[in-house]
Amino acid sequence: MAAPKAPVLGGKAKQVTLEEAVFAAEVKPHLVHEAVRAELNAKRAGTFASKRRGEVSGGRSKPWRQKGTGRGRQGTIRAPQFEGGGHAFAKEPRQFELKVNKKAAKAALRSALAAHAKGGSLAVLDVTAFSEPSTKQAKTVLGDIAAPVLVVLNAEEETAWLSLRNLPKVTIVTPSELEVAAVTWARSLVVSEAALPAVQGRAQ
Repeated sequence: MAAPKAPVLGGKAKQVTLEEAVFAAEVKPHLVHEAVRAELNAKRAGTFASKRRGEVSGGRSKPWRQKGTGRGRQGTIRAPQFEGGGHAFAKEPRQFELKVNKKAAKAALRSALAAHAKGGSLAVLDVTAFSEPSTKQAKTVLGDIAAPVLVVLNAEEETAWLSLRNLPKVTIVTPSELEVAAVTWARSLVVSEAALPAVQGRAQ
């Protein structure tokens, strides 16, 4: 099987050979699903809470006597059926983290990257095309690739970063911030030539 290749944007018309172990890996949807769930769950604060009937203020005595009123018996106005009462099955703060093994997480990232390579939605960016920050130039470089677009740049590639950041439906991350959920969400993946080794290293 030949090593996968990706077109270069912004420079001469050429293709870059990609790491076969990463971009030609078997796509495993179940691992991608597991990793995406774990990443999205990790972003949930889980700080929601509501009070039970024993935690709301007031209601120390019966609202009316037990018998003779013609109404149903009640022990406290802080029961759930009263306005201002405690919640039945009250919510409590909780953690949503899901454990994903390191090997499974790397395999999931490989699968997400390989899906873009096999689908023809992966491109490599030549940042030398940006001599100065220019959103207009960035739009020309990206051309008609399908949005939303995930762009991976090194932090020091500031000119390209400033050029691309104002484009609609374009998200920019560094290799260390790359997540399976973001790669899966994007219809197109663009990686700078300098960031490509770091991306490949994270998936190996």
